[in-house]
Amino acid sequence: MNTALERIAVPVLALLASAVLFGLLLAIYAGVDPLEAFALMYQGAFGSWFSWQNTLTRAAPLILTALCTALPARLGLVIIGNEGALVVGGVAAAAAGIAVSSAPPVVVLMTMALAAMIMGGAWIALAGGLRQWRGVNETISSLLLTYIAIALMNHFVEGPLRDPSSLNKPSTFPIGDANMLGTIAGTDVHWGLVYGIVACLVIYLFQRFTTWGFAMEVIGGNPKTARMMGLDVGRYVLLACGAGGAAAGLAGMVEVAAVHGKANASLAVGYGYSGILVSFLARHHPVAIVPVAILLGGIGASGGLLQRRLDLPDAAVVVLQGIIFVAILASETLYGRLWKPKAAT
Repeated sequence: MNTALERIAVPVLALLASAVLFGLLLAIYAGVDPLEAFALMYQGAFGSWFSWQNTLTRAAPLILTALCTALPARLGLVIIGNEGALVVGGVAAAAAGIAVSSAPPVVVLMTMALAAMIMGGAWIALAGGLRQWRGVNETISSLLLTYIAIALMNHFVEGPLRDPSSLNKPSTFPIGDANMLGTIAGTDVHWGLVYGIVACLVIYLFQRFTTWGFAMEVIGGNPKTARMMGLDVGRYVLLACGAGGAAAGLAGMVEVAAVHGKANASLAVGYGYSGILVSFLARHHPVAIVPVAILLGGIGASGGLLQRRLDLPDAAVVVLQGIIFVAILASETLYGRLWKPKAAT
């Protein structure tokens, strides 16, 4: 019971500390009333149905990219290549959609999703493979793979897949309006949100009620013991990294099919990096990722209102996210100290 309370209390304390520090920065360096700023942030994120829809739309890719970090974390791996998996997934989805654009929309979307998941999964599995068989640190390799992914995207978007009519902003050929991913009935929120929620629930059930999930927990606790028990650690590493990368790749597909209609530089806007923060704030728990992603999506959605009302730069919310990330990392030292077990009498 104490452990469960601690897992909730520590992130909440980190968020409160981040809010206080951010408020001080606003007051000292921007001359802005922190209470007014936070009130506007709430209004921009959750103050109206329009705000809620904007928040949920931004939360959709965060849910999927957070899984890219959360799943390998089950094995003790720190993967931060979420942005790269999203980018390669988006480019693969666009290429697949263009290739089968004449097929029925359902077939086009399924093909795009499959291509994105395969490419994103393979991209992160590569980092896992390098870690398992070559001893390359997965955090560094996955980050460096992100830069390679963005370079490849620029190559294909500005080269083989470029639409000649995209002059100022090179883009691939569009997948067509008929093949766009629609919105949930009665809302302006696309179906990517549902994909993310379903993915989190499925992964939670998989981790909680299957032998594979239990084996991954054993490996994360003590890899040497897992090997002594006969578990194929390398296979589980590839599985976790591949599944996480597939989720981030699906986020890229959603961005192409539901937002842009094509692949271009707008794929690399930081959803992958924000997904890392979501995963850490949720303690890598699949179900907790959903509300945390909505919170972070709301923070991102409120940036425009802060800019219009208080003349703050739109990137002010990015500063807040950075403060939260540092606070979350620093709060790791509090686990096991807030509620110490009572000595046996």
